[in-house]
Amino acid sequence: MTDETEIRELQQRALSLRRHIVSIASAQRSHLGGSMSSADLMAALFFRFLRFDSNGRMHDHFLLSKGHAVHVYHACMVELEQIAASELPLSGTSGSRLGGHPTLRAPGVEFATGSLGHALSVGVGIALAEALNQSDRRTVVLLGDGELQEGSVWEAAFCAPHFGLRNLIAIVDANEFQASGSTAEIMAVEPIAEKWLAFRWQVIEIDGHDMRAVADALDEAGRGSGPVAIVAHTVKGKGTPGVEGTGRAHYTRLTAEEAEETLAALSAAR
Repeated sequence: MTDETEIRELQQRALSLRRHIVSIASAQRSHLGGSMSSADLMAALFFRFLRFDSNGRMHDHFLLSKGHAVHVYHACMVELEQIAASELPLSGTSGSRLGGHPTLRAPGVEFATGSLGHALSVGVGIALAEALNQSDRRTVVLLGDGELQEGSVWEAAFCAPHFGLRNLIAIVDANEFQASGSTAEIMAVEPIAEKWLAFRWQVIEIDGHDMRAVADALDEAGRGSGPVAIVAHTVKGKGTPGVEGTGRAHYTRLTAEEAEETLAALSAAR
């Protein structure tokens, strides 16, 4: 059980991640929504759950299947002192090592993602290799709910229980929006939890902005007897007044006034 001090520290990490994301969204059009919605999940993953070796390299594996949310990953790298905060507003521009999706030029990226629906298949392969090597290394794949419309996700989901991959965790950032609108309107994916259950995964369903629920879910997933899917219900663009929970949040640029208002709201939430 995570103590209250650690929960507060993780909440502060999530706020820091969101501030970094705002620095990008105020400089250029960016995938604000999915980065902000997954900030709590990423804070718990990178500052509590995922393990690092003594040389600073990640011991476990992390694949950002929803690659458009790369800004929150880069923000984690800033907090881990692998990237300078000054690099963030230049993400995706000519000469920057930081792309608009994960690229192998950025620190810690193991698999470049952009086209949706691929990373869970890669994650199954990595987890199977680690299991065959009798390694304790875990593989975590973060997906979006709109991404679940890709058939390759379910091909991978079908395989994982067959191989008994207890070292594989899939996290669905279920923020209910995708590029063209709400997932319900484009191609309904609910009920998400029941789908993973039908594919014989252990399922944990949580509020993805409740840090204690996130931390406890990761603890439980780490003790799973097979592959575990965490379905985290979140708000697109969480923490951005007037933008969160809307289709605009997916890909947008914040005005100077909106950025200032967002930073003030984040400070007030401390």
